[in-house]
This record gives sequence, C-alpha cells and structure tokens, in this order.
Amino acid sequence: MWLHRTEGNRAVGGSYTGSVTAVSSPSSGLTGQLVRFVLIGGFCALVDFGVYQGLLALGLWVHAAKAVSFVAGTTTAFFLNRRFTFAAERGGVGQVGGFALLYTVTFFVNVGVNALVLHLLPDTFGWRITLAWVVAQGIATVINFVMLRTVVFRARPMP
Repeated sequence: MWLHRTEGNRAVGGSYTGSVTAVSSPSSGLTGQLVRFVLIGGFCALVDFGVYQGLLALGLWVHAAKAVSFVAGTTTAFFLNRRFTFAAERGGVGQVGGFALLYTVTFFVNVGVNALVLHLLPDTFGWRITLAWVVAQGIATVINFVMLRTVVFRARPMP
C-alpha cells in the first residue's frame, strides 16, 4: 500500500492541512499476488519435496512421508503467504481456523491424488514418485491460491 498526498496548505509549525489517501501499490493486485504466491510456493515445494525425499531415504512408508512433508511445506506457506503474498494482518483464530480447514481439505486432496497417480503408473516407470508428487502438488496449489485469496486472507474493508 502506498500513500498519496494531495495538495494542501502548510500551516504554522510545519503541519500539513491536505489529505492523504491510501492507494494500492502496483504489486498488490492479482498479478503481484500470483507472482509472489508462485515464488513462495516454489520455495515451500522445495521444503515439501526435500522432507519427502529425506523421509523416503530413511525408509518411512511413502504415504506417511508424503503426509509429513505436506505439513512441513504447508506450515512454511502459511507464514510466508500471510506476510508477503497477501499482506494480511494477524487475523486471530478465524484466520488460523480458516487456514487449518483449507489445508485439511487440500491435505486429503494432495495425499489422495498422490496415491491415485502412484496406483495408476506402472512400478517400472522411473519417475513414478516424482510425477505423482508434481501432479498432487499442482492440484493442491491451485486450490490453495484461490481459497487463500478469496476466503482466508481476503482484504477486509476499512472501517
């Protein structure tokens, strides 16, 4: 948000008698949010994928590894998107609750799509786990952006 000062008169003591209007910065619209969301999402995807691969390397069951990695990426996404993508004020219990509900739904969508793609691809396909992760992540990302922007971190009217 930028402040725009209209012309006014300077009074005694250097005070200003004009008006100040809040205007959106060029990067606060849909395009700016989408760019920031994608960049933050890329970072969070690296967190998710790194945790996923690390847990698989430790021998954890593939679906448990996916669940834990999703939670790690999601937690990172909440804090970064709230601050940098949507510039949301601390929203208290309602915002956290909305986020938790959204990510509970996308958690099951993400893990379910991952399991479905793993089931559909032959075991001999070399990129099977990676492709399943990418498809699941892509679908969850679209759901998350739309719901975060329109519900969880929506702009509140100024009183």
